[in-house]
Amino acid sequence: MMSIRAVNSLSHYTDWTIGHVHSGALGWNGMITFGALYFLTPRLWGRAQMYSMSAINWHFWLATIGIVLYASSMWVTGIMEGLMWREVNDQGFLVNSFADTVAAKFPMYVVRGLGGVLFLSGALIMCWNMWMTIRGGQKQTAAVGVPAE
Repeated sequence: MMSIRAVNSLSHYTDWTIGHVHSGALGWNGMITFGALYFLTPRLWGRAQMYSMSAINWHFWLATIGIVLYASSMWVTGIMEGLMWREVNDQGFLVNSFADTVAAKFPMYVVRGLGGVLFLSGALIMCWNMWMTIRGGQKQTAAVGVPAE
């Protein structure tokens, strides 16, 4: 879609591009990193599994919802921003100033902030879970198929 000139000209230099990049950075790189840490932590410290499997589920859902809110709010503001930058009056002058676009984007920035807080909350839960695993907590509720070595 981005190779289509009309689509590219609408989204270029807007928050749409930032949202697109962050969906990949948080969604792909972030989740792969979290998964690797969850895999490696019990093995490096000789534990059967992570301290709390339910905390891992909480982390997954908080991070996923956070990414969706963060990226989708940026996509919405990007399209709105692009449309506002295209709006001209009868004489061909821009109707909206830069300050107008920033003011119009404010509600979506609140949603973006909420998404970031949810993503960060999940990461903090992961840090607690890793700390309890390293410390040697005994909460093991159900065995997860850890291969015998």
